Amino acid sequence: MGVETPQSDAELLQAVRAGNAAAYGELYERHVAAARALARQLVRGAEVEDVVAESFTKILDLVGRGGGPDSGFRTYLLTVVRRTVYDRSRVESRQVTTGEIELYDPGVPFVDPALVGLEKSLIARAFLSLPERWRAVLWHTEVERLKPAGVAPLLGLSANGVAALAYRAREGLRQAYLQLHLGTLPEHECRPMLAKMGAYVRGGLARRDSKAIDEHVDGCEECHGVLLELTDVNRGLRVMVGPLIAGPLFGGYAAALARTSLAGGGAGGVLRALGWLRRAPKGRQAAAAGVTMSVAAAVAAAAVLLPVSGERPVVRSSEPPRVAQPPAKDDPARVRVRVPPPSERPAQVPPPARKDRPGRARLRATIDALGSLVRAQPGILALRLRNYGDAPSAELAAQVDLPPGVTLVPSARRGQRAALAGSGGTVGTVDGWACRPAEGGARCARKALAAGQGTTVFLRVLVADEAPQGAGPAVRIAAGPLRVLARAETGVRGSGAPARFATDGKVTVRAIGNALLSCPQERAGCLEARRREGAQRDNDLWPMTALDQDGRSDTASSSGAELSVPKGGEVVWAGLYWSATGEQAGPIKLRPPGRKKYLTVRPGQVTVRELPQGPVYQAFADVSDLVGDVRASGTWWAADAPMKEGVSRHAGWSLVLIVTDPAESYSQAVVLDTAAVIGGGARRTRIPLGGLSPAAAPARVELVTWEGDADLRGDKVALGSGALTPAGGERALSNVFDGSSNGVAEMTFGVDVDTVGAELGVDPALTIVTDKDVVLFGVAALSVRARS
Repeated sequence: MGVETPQSDAELLQAVRAGNAAAYGELYERHVAAARALARQLVRGAEVEDVVAESFTKILDLVGRGGGPDSGFRTYLLTVVRRTVYDRSRVESRQVTTGEIELYDPGVPFVDPALVGLEKSLIARAFLSLPERWRAVLWHTEVERLKPAGVAPLLGLSANGVAALAYRAREGLRQAYLQLHLGTLPEHECRPMLAKMGAYVRGGLARRDSKAIDEHVDGCEECHGVLLELTDVNRGLRVMVGPLIAGPLFGGYAAALARTSLAGGGAGGVLRALGWLRRAPKGRQAAAAGVTMSVAAAVAAAAVLLPVSGERPVVRSSEPPRVAQPPAKDDPARVRVRVPPPSERPAQVPPPARKDRPGRARLRATIDALGSLVRAQPGILALRLRNYGDAPSAELAAQVDLPPGVTLVPSARRGQRAALAGSGGTVGTVDGWACRPAEGGARCARKALAAGQGTTVFLRVLVADEAPQGAGPAVRIAAGPLRVLARAETGVRGSGAPARFATDGKVTVRAIGNALLSCPQERAGCLEARRREGAQRDNDLWPMTALDQDGRSDTASSSGAELSVPKGGEVVWAGLYWSATGEQAGPIKLRPPGRKKYLTVRPGQVTVRELPQGPVYQAFADVSDLVGDVRASGTWWAADAPMKEGVSRHAGWSLVLIVTDPAESYSQAVVLDTAAVIGGGARRTRIPLGGLSPAAAPARVELVTWEGDADLRGDKVALGSGALTPAGGERALSNVFDGSSNGVAEMTFGVDVDTVGAELGVDPALTIVTDKDVVLFGVAALSVRARS
């Protein structure tokens, strides 16, 4: 005897279009738990069921008029839930009439204002280009992480059939992703490799072809970035597509759905549906009552209801290009339905009844290390908290649990307080937080958080030499009866770059610099080389001598660089870095714009590394107070750093800043410094950019690197998906470290201060590759628009 396969969502939708009300009841039973899970993240109390009911009724109305989904009912429903909450809030606040609400089209993702730009990310665009059936199986299996047996009824397949369809859909997603990359006109030699990369990831290439891709990717940073994205495409779906469909509270929705049975429902849902229907206008009642009663009779306890959440509606401009197509059998047959004439206007959505009831706070928290937590290094943790509710929270109490071997750095005041921003010139933004060391971590407290507001506190920590790699830090937050738990995905790493400073706000980054050694001016070809011309642009080809440009008798070496900060901007943090050949670091002189006297700056930290030509040092000093007290824009001068003259020598300086920008969106900024040797045996270095929640917008990155040679090509920098072109110098993506520095027009031998920009990937990281050169990578300062 055969086993009857349940009707798929597509078949049920087809039956609904044919007038079968019981089929819609089955859809309700399958998906009401997901609708409630999302609605509970957005509204409170009895309003959850009102939103759920209204959402199901809207979809029923759309399907009856020939619209609505063909097969991907769940994602369509979640979009309608979010739209419904938004519409109800606008009606309550009198921002829109009920007639205007009928103009919405839920066939496109509803992008939360905090997530604007997410739909433009490559993984999201690739997902939206897929056929609806493929999107449905990827959403259920990869984003919601349901087992194939749980997805099988929704698609009308067996569990094995779901697994097979998910495999084809993932391959289609990879191909769509690759097609988007090919559309950006990559290098000619990259195109055949990109075309084969999908087969490479699934292990479907011959050994010779696989070896060719291995060799190509090893030398091509752009294709290497594409390969990283393809191998972790499932994570990209959850990180990018999850919030795109379910909104910024996707994490809460996923957790709630995991705790709920998909077959929920019951008589209570029917009664609430009928209650909402009685409150509706007569026209709406006529449109939905018959179906609702039929559903109640046919399903015996099901309701035709569901929730909707609120955000700004997005008007569909055009269908996304279909990059990948499935086999014909994967597309459900469409049923032609009668389209009502314009006179048959759908019933209008009624405004919800005003209810005087107290609001409720809804908190979401994250905790992450900025950059990396690296053994034997200090680091910074970012604790971010946002109130998505419609009422202030109670006073906040946070218990921070640190991994073994990681301890809080106390302030100078007898160890009673943690090192917070603003306390003792440390890090980030205090924003009303007070933290104290506690057993296993720290305890922090803050006053109530207003509705719609966010707060961030940065904690300085110290990682022990033998700290084990493993679990990340966690935080438990209590606000009256409300409890929130968050844990970082990563903990202590063996390598990486720890954060020097971090802050959130309307901020951006800047960096300038110059060399203190140059070719002898009297030698033939030197002036040409200083103009970045000729064939002798490397310090290996000259006996480097002191560069003294300030025209003063009290300096032996000096150089200047022009700094421009945004209009109305102020300095939040400033760090001075200097480097030279040799082991003995010491003070450097610094002169601000418009000042006559140099100020002596002593290093707060010195790191010595070994390069092929011998030892080199990098020194650092926090000069925030000095820079904050003067006019920042203008020419900054540095002089007399400890250095050695001669062939293959370098010496130079860089001023790195985080500044406010009134015209900037709310952003996250971080400075990472690590004196890392790149080249020779370690030609590729990947520096994780942890602790960021970037929107799909370009990040700005300032890079400080020492000992780069302009005529040794093969230096590449990437932020995820491909090699980047620097804003200055030769502007060559394969020769980033070419002796060019922001704020200076001429050659800066052995000193590079570069600006690059690109959209960050799913797992943000800075990758640096050198084919021939050996450099000392010093600093990365990054700012990116935040995704709240």
